[in-house]
Amino acid sequence: MTEPPTIARINQLSPPAWRASLKDVVGVTDWIETVYAARPYASRDTLLELAERAALALPEAQIRAALAEHPRIGAATAPGSQTAREQSGVDAADAALAERLIAGNLAYEAKFDHIYLVCAAGRGGRELLADLTARLDNDPAAEILVTRRELAAIARKRLERMVTP
Repeated sequence: MTEPPTIARINQLSPPAWRASLKDVVGVTDWIETVYAARPYASRDTLLELAERAALALPEAQIRAALAEHPRIGAATAPGSQTAREQSGVDAADAALAERLIAGNLAYEAKFDHIYLVCAAGRGGRELLADLTARLDNDPAAEILVTRRELAAIARKRLERMVTP
């Protein structure tokens, strides 16, 4: 396995290569262009902070567009994929938990008209189910703010893995 590139290498990537890499982080044009336009980055931390701020500034329509790129929590994902790594704490062998996650996802989608998004990295299935259940109590305006924060956290985590400190 090759080591992720340094910030110096990221700063040297061709525009198409860097934009393609950013699409794998948050798949919406506004975010990609905001992060891309700030290159060259002074440091990895500068990139991470910018990426997080850019995600937090996305309008609701762009948040919803980004959600189209994400599978449901607990859904089957390609082995070895970024999403599979992020959701590795969800125990697919626990059938009762899987059923509860499916039911929770469906209830969430019925209420908010978008998928439940959470930064799942390092969190177990029971913790994610508890979070999902608690978020069902939110009103739509509050929930889109939570979803925006979760998207920003996902962007930061993905970039942390993508760029060597």
